Amino acid sequence: MSFVHLWLLFLLPLSLAPLLLERQHSRSYSWLGLLPRDRLSDLIGLLLKILAALALFFMTLGVAGPATDAQYIERMGQGAQLVLVIDRSASMDDPFSGAESSGVAGESKAGAAERLITHFVKERTNDMFGMVTFSNSAMHALPLNDNREAILAAIRAAGGAALFQTNIGSGLTSGLAQFDKTPDSGSRAIILLSDGGGRIGANTQQKIRDWLERMNVTLYWIVLRQPGAISIFDTSFKPQEDRPLPPSIELNEFFKTLNTGYQAYEAEDPKSLAAAIEDINRKEKKPIRYLEEIPGRDYSPYCYALAAFLLALLLAAKFIEVRTWH
Repeated sequence: MSFVHLWLLFLLPLSLAPLLLERQHSRSYSWLGLLPRDRLSDLIGLLLKILAALALFFMTLGVAGPATDAQYIERMGQGAQLVLVIDRSASMDDPFSGAESSGVAGESKAGAAERLITHFVKERTNDMFGMVTFSNSAMHALPLNDNREAILAAIRAAGGAALFQTNIGSGLTSGLAQFDKTPDSGSRAIILLSDGGGRIGANTQQKIRDWLERMNVTLYWIVLRQPGAISIFDTSFKPQEDRPLPPSIELNEFFKTLNTGYQAYEAEDPKSLAAAIEDINRKEKKPIRYLEEIPGRDYSPYCYALAAFLLALLLAAKFIEVRTWH
């Protein structure tokens, strides 16, 4: 048994106050000494004091917040610990690159991503999910947990207003930080979903490399191609003299040097995005151990109910009190 406000238990002795106090009007009548002792009245008076003391006791106990501790049961399942790192730059609201060539506007990249990731999460019942969004900086949307309603709400909320920058380094480091607070279940992965790359400084690159190795995390990158953008798989591309590689190709080359698992996908339309997510779905179904939390029971309502019942008895006794003298 634990208490939310343990210090309030020190106030429990005050509940004995009704037992120590005497009713003043019981001594205000003359010649009471000539009356025979009424033991029934004495007993009822003592009982009412006990009821008042118990009412104070249960009210104080309820405010202290008694509850049993949560219990954890280890279970086996098929799944993984997955952190979704989702680009929320303004370009995510544009249609896919395939829409430009087909002449049909179609679904936006952000809309398709929300729809397909929602379906992905609903299919994976034993996984733990975390979520980070990023544009000019990272925003923690949800820590790693197995609450499906919270995960789906976070995915819906990710479709808000966006900015014009893409800070992938901040998004990845924030996503990796979530694994540091959660015991390894045996299968871990980051799913990075963006419509382009951003340049990552040398210090951030080394941090990402070290954290991926230390935390045993696989990286999946789904690139939603910008209209007219160069494919990250274009091996024949050569930059102009003295010009750096495009950010997306440079980022892909860095990811390929990682010692941990890495897989890149390129999506030009919702169908190819669905295929990429389905491939990840197949790869990340491994036997894992996970802890199922059984919440502790809150006993405060029971304390309040008992206190209310005792106060009702005291109020009823007050209404049937006989007043023969005024």
